[in-house]
Amino acid sequence: MRALPAAAAPAAAILPDGMPPGIDGRLRYPLGDCAMSADQAEAHVQDTFMHGPLEAEAGAVLTIDLAAIAANWRKLRQIANPADCAAVIKGDGYGCGLEPVAAQLHRAGCTTFFVADLSEARRARAVVPEAVIYVLNGLPPGAGETFAEHQLQPVIGSVAELAEWDAFCATSGWRGGFALHVDTGMNRLGISVGEAASIAARLASDNHGMSLLMSHLVDAENPDSARNNEQLLAFREVRRLFRGVPASLANSSGIFLGRSAVCDLVRPGVALYGLNPTPGYVNPMDRVVTLRARILLVRDIETGQTVGYNATWTARRPSRIAIIGVGYADGYLRAASADDNKPGGVATVGGLRCPIVGRVSMDLMAIDVTEVPKAGTRRGDPVTLIGDGLELEEVAEHAGTIGYEILTRLGHRYARVYRT
Repeated sequence: MRALPAAAAPAAAILPDGMPPGIDGRLRYPLGDCAMSADQAEAHVQDTFMHGPLEAEAGAVLTIDLAAIAANWRKLRQIANPADCAAVIKGDGYGCGLEPVAAQLHRAGCTTFFVADLSEARRARAVVPEAVIYVLNGLPPGAGETFAEHQLQPVIGSVAELAEWDAFCATSGWRGGFALHVDTGMNRLGISVGEAASIAARLASDNHGMSLLMSHLVDAENPDSARNNEQLLAFREVRRLFRGVPASLANSSGIFLGRSAVCDLVRPGVALYGLNPTPGYVNPMDRVVTLRARILLVRDIETGQTVGYNATWTARRPSRIAIIGVGYADGYLRAASADDNKPGGVATVGGLRCPIVGRVSMDLMAIDVTEVPKAGTRRGDPVTLIGDGLELEEVAEHAGTIGYEILTRLGHRYARVYRT
C-alpha cells in the first residue's frame, strides 16, 4: 500500500485572484489544515496518474504485466529478424502507461520508439533519454526548437512540413534527423508518391539528415487483402528513390505478412499489449491486462422487475443481480449495455460467465449472477471484466468496437498494479 506524500507544515495557501480554493498554479493542495509543497503535490499527481488510487479505494484493479509486454516485443523482434524492432507507445502506451511501458521495453533492448505527438514525446524522453523517438503526427507549426531541445525526430507528412523543417534546420544548424512518411493508400498523413519522386533528388543531394522512409498499411490484419500487395509494390518503387535510407512499413499485423513487408524496421503497436495481430488464428501474443472489480452488493429481484436507467432490461425470472463499481467514466463502454432485445457484455464471477444487464452507467453496472453459487457472490467478491477467458477482442465485440479502443480507454480511476 502506498502512503500519501507527507504534508508540509500547516500553512495558508496563497491563491492567485480567481483561482478556486484548493489548487493554485504551483499545485499546492490543502489537506485539512495542512498543504503539500509544490514538489510533493507534483509527485502525488504523477503517482496517482501512474498507479491510480489505492486498491481499497478503487472500483476495480487493473493489472498490467510489463514482463509480458517485453516478451511480446522480443517475440516480434525474433520474427522480424534481421530487421530492427521499434515499439509504438502512443495513446499512453495503448492505455497501459507510457512511462512504465517505455522503461520496460528499453530494458528489454528496444532503442526506437514511436509516439503520436510532442506531449507524449516529452514523457518518453524523460524515461528513455538515449532512445530514438519519432513523432508520428509530424511537425506542428513553429515546433522545430522543441524537437531540437528534446532530440526528437518528426515524421514529416506533407510538403509544407518539409519546407518548415528545412527552414528551421538551415537557420538553427540542427541536424537531428527526421522520417519521411509517404502515403501509399491510407489517405491520411504522408506525401504522395508523386511528391516523393519530385523531391527525392533534392533530399539526397542536400544531406537533409533523413533517417527513415516509412508508410502505413491499410489492411494488414487481412493477409488476403489486395490492398497489401498494392501498397507493397508502391512502397518498393518509393524505396528505389531513396536508396540507402532505412525503410519501415510493417505494423503489428504487417510483421506477419512476410519478408517483403518487414523492410529494415518494424513498428509493432497493439500486439505488444496482447491483442491478436493475426485475426482468425491463435493469438501468438501473451496477455497483458487483467481487470477485476469487486461486488458492492447483491440484490434479489422478481420476474418483471427492471434494472438500471430507463428500465431497458426486464428480468424474465427471479434473479440475483450483483452491482459493481465500474462504469463508462472508467472507460468501460456504455455500448456494452444490455436491454430486452439485445445482449450486452459479459463478466466472469466464480469462474462462470455472467451477462451484464441494463445500462452501463457512469460509475456502476449490473451483472446477472443467478447461476453463480451464493458463496461466490458476496460483498467484496471479485468480478473479472478482462481476463479469466474474457479476451480483449471479445470485450470489444460486445461493445461493437475494437480492442484498440478498449485498451486506450482504460481509465485512471482503476488501481493499477504493474507486474515485472
